[in-house]
Amino acid sequence: MKWNLVDNRFAHYSFASVRKDIISGIIVGIIAIPLGMAFAIASGVKPEFGIYTTIIAGILISLLGGSKFQIGGPTGAFIPIVLGIVLSYGFENLLIAGFLAGVILILFGVFKLGSLIKYIPRSVTIGFTSGIAVIIFTGQISNFFGLQDIEKHEAFLANMGEILQHIDTVSLYSILTAVICLVILLLSPKWFPKLPGPLMGLIISTIIATVFYPNEIATIDSMYGGIPNTLPSFHLPALTWDRITLLIQPAFVIAILGAIESLLSAVVADGMTNSKHNSNKELIGQGIANMVAPLFGGIPATGAIARTATNIKSGAVSPLSGIIHGIVVLVILLVLAPFAGKIPLASMAPLLMVVAWNMSEQKSFRTILQTKTGDSLVLSVTFLLTVFFDLTTAVEIGLFLAIIIFTKRMSDIMKTSQLLPSHLNKLEKLDEKRSHGCPQISIFDVEGPLFFGAAQAFEQTLLRSIHHKPGILILRMGRVPFMDLTGEAYFANIIQSFSKHGKVLICGINPQPESILRKTGLFEQIGANHFFIHTGEAIDYGLFLVNKQQCQGCNHFAFQECETFSKQQEQGMDKTASIAFK
Repeated sequence: MKWNLVDNRFAHYSFASVRKDIISGIIVGIIAIPLGMAFAIASGVKPEFGIYTTIIAGILISLLGGSKFQIGGPTGAFIPIVLGIVLSYGFENLLIAGFLAGVILILFGVFKLGSLIKYIPRSVTIGFTSGIAVIIFTGQISNFFGLQDIEKHEAFLANMGEILQHIDTVSLYSILTAVICLVILLLSPKWFPKLPGPLMGLIISTIIATVFYPNEIATIDSMYGGIPNTLPSFHLPALTWDRITLLIQPAFVIAILGAIESLLSAVVADGMTNSKHNSNKELIGQGIANMVAPLFGGIPATGAIARTATNIKSGAVSPLSGIIHGIVVLVILLVLAPFAGKIPLASMAPLLMVVAWNMSEQKSFRTILQTKTGDSLVLSVTFLLTVFFDLTTAVEIGLFLAIIIFTKRMSDIMKTSQLLPSHLNKLEKLDEKRSHGCPQISIFDVEGPLFFGAAQAFEQTLLRSIHHKPGILILRMGRVPFMDLTGEAYFANIIQSFSKHGKVLICGINPQPESILRKTGLFEQIGANHFFIHTGEAIDYGLFLVNKQQCQGCNHFAFQECETFSKQQEQGMDKTASIAFK
């Protein structure tokens, strides 16, 4: 895989493109600053670490990723995960987990696993995303109301208990500040569409709080000691085998969630711009960014859907806008960091609450619930487990449940129906003179995937439907698109059972099942001359075999019982079968 600045992401680049990228980069950079600080604070780390992540990861993801418009950095999806790691393992181990997650993401990209993300059911992704949104929203209640002495917990119920326990410490100044910021956030897109709402809300609410009640409300300075206006220092975490084994599970969670979020964001960008991202290159770029960012105190990062969409709407043309967005954040950090310390935590709360609301996908959530299908169950279980337990458990059980439901659905699709002998006219398209009334021929129509979830039912249905032992069993398999080894094993049992007293003829078999039969040797065991393209050919051959055995009850069929004709007919049928499979 090659990286260079003269790739298809910079195709047809011009001076006008540079101007557009600079404008969009500045806009997204200004928006990213308050979000970076807010995500860091909500994750239980100092606000400057969110800014460092925005700078370093943002630049590297744009430079090395596989999307032209991706904006990377800390996101709301990581908040409960990062907070849980900080509370359970400490900040130093969070950096190691982020570094390991970067390694895992690179391996995902190297082994071309980017396309596998699309196989995660939408009910699972919406379920855990909505669950994360609930955790983020409720996690900001204490800052919104200015509650004091709140201790953060990893468990949702414990955090809610803290809020109820300290509800008597409500601050009217915090509520006023939060409401001012929230109103500006909600109205600025209508009143001032060209101005970044999050920044406007923070600035105006901070000015009001600083002028009118400066000592009545918690700020970044009072809680975290301010934000340094210096570059982040390089720090190499102490990697040991014990730490790696301890943190490999949370690292996998970070990597998987980062992969899902970044590729979803890239897909959204593709839809908005009619472009195409490189998913494996995107994962490698994300991995490098997550390996480098912890060396400077950065927290896990991924593609940010909202900022990526803003980047596109602002006129971005290439990854240069993402690089500029990181540089803008760096310049603002160096120049205006002391002023950021005056921002009240109550101003951050509505910012994160709006982010949580936007990422909750409430419309899709309601739509899936209203279907009252297996997807509704998967969604509900994943959502509840995310809120009340943890994301790892939620995704694992959600995927397992989705697989079980999918297997059940595929099993229900599998149908085996008897066409002959039958009093029903199910073979209208076949020549009745060739098939009607012969008790030695049974014809079954097989429909659906023959796999582990349906193979046993297929065998039982077939055996149960045949009350006598016909000389010829014809299986129409034109509607069997897939066969796995379990299906092949049950299929082989049927072949062996009927081969003891008759012949099995197969017609219309598809390439994939045929390939399985050839690989296991069952194709040769059945015999190439027993495979046909059309049912009529199989019936002709079956009646010929019955006639050779001088079957009673087939006298209506006009076969001449002479040895010369029999040999000619057999040679003709063998030739037909061999032509069909050349």
